[in-house]
Amino acid sequence: MKTHITETDLMQMEQRKRAHLINSVGGFKSVCLIGTVDLKGQTNLAIFSSIVHIGSNPPLISFIMRPDSVERHTLSNILDTGSYTINHLNTSIYKQAHQTSARYPKEASEFDATGLSTEYKFNCKAPFVEESNIQLEMEFKQRIDLAINNTIMIIGEIKNIFFPEGCMQEDGFLDIEKAGTITCSGLDSYHLSKSLARLPYAKV
Repeated sequence: MKTHITETDLMQMEQRKRAHLINSVGGFKSVCLIGTVDLKGQTNLAIFSSIVHIGSNPPLISFIMRPDSVERHTLSNILDTGSYTINHLNTSIYKQAHQTSARYPKEASEFDATGLSTEYKFNCKAPFVEESNIQLEMEFKQRIDLAINNTIMIIGEIKNIFFPEGCMQEDGFLDIEKAGTITCSGLDSYHLSKSLARLPYAKV
């Protein structure tokens, strides 16, 4: 027998409980660290689980930010510099990554607070997370304000990709499980993945 929760039930649910539920029902999510830097060189690091592939030509990835009713350091840094990095999580760093969700003041770097290491390469303005196995350099392309709940979609173009040798197959498929990438559900639950199979392109 299945539990049934109605829209009325949701609206009457305690706010935090509702947030946990709604953040879980969408399924497993891509969870990454986004690295940025401001115009004065102050680094910032924040965890996001709303990262979505938009298209491959051009190579675009988006993520959703909460309303900017309070200062969002990641957002302001991206808009000011046009540069940011996306860094996959693995079992060695997920606890530090989760800690970046705490509300640190702008003058404090989450890299320093969590013990994660900055890495700069290929003239990318924004810092990578050295401990991350899969790293993307992103260039800001578009901001979309979602009127329905005042969240913000940020769309960026991939400029460089870094990953361990032996993880990309002949057809371009990147075996993120082999690279150690983990996933998440809800607001605070982290998971390992287990591949079932790669299936052929479906045709009628």
